[in-house]
Amino acid sequence: MSRAPLIVPAVKKHTATVIFAHGLGDSGAGWKDLASQWRRQQKFEHVKFVFPNAPSIPITVNFGMAMPGWYDILSFDDLQGRSHDETGILKSREYFSSLINDEVTSGVPESRIVLGETPPQSLHPPPYPSTNPHPFTPPLGGFSQGGAISLFTGLTGPHKLAGFFGLSSYLLMHDRIKDVIAETTPAPDKAVPIFMGHGDSDPLVKYAWGQKTAQVIQEMGWKVDFRTYG
Repeated sequence: MSRAPLIVPAVKKHTATVIFAHGLGDSGAGWKDLASQWRRQQKFEHVKFVFPNAPSIPITVNFGMAMPGWYDILSFDDLQGRSHDETGILKSREYFSSLINDEVTSGVPESRIVLGETPPQSLHPPPYPSTNPHPFTPPLGGFSQGGAISLFTGLTGPHKLAGFFGLSSYLLMHDRIKDVIAETTPAPDKAVPIFMGHGDSDPLVKYAWGQKTAQVIQEMGWKVDFRTYG
């Protein structure tokens, strides 16, 4: 079972939420400084930050020893391969969907929720200029393994988010994802913006995997803002 998420509350009227998922072996506390920095700069004061904590599970690439992870990883050699922990991935997707639902229940519309790291323009207090067709939904996103599950949750879920993103991420269940999307009710909203960032020298999550992920997502009908970092 996951530990409760680390919460950084809004300091002004709470009108938006960012949910950020950490990578393998990390914790929500490892990313809290992001929110702390913005607090010091008096930015995004209306935004609540949610940093979930992955459960401690046996990880095959860690010789089967337990560590925080959103799903098992069988090999680092081909994270884009077919050998994905489907059971763990779907379980984590349900968890992130529950976090989104909790925010909606608290009064934050889906269109003001972001699954990811940096609050986009669509999370600035209204009125604000935005091309986002759902200007009141929060975002969702994450780094590495957390970015992969964030992308998967956004692509296969019914939520009309402000956006979602993945940093140094890759596509999960790529051989089945179209079927999972087709089974989603209501259908995923392909107008929701997606951001991906990837280092061109990433030694673990290969840059080519990030490029391929963005390409496949765009071929499925979404628009992806893919940025390269050197």
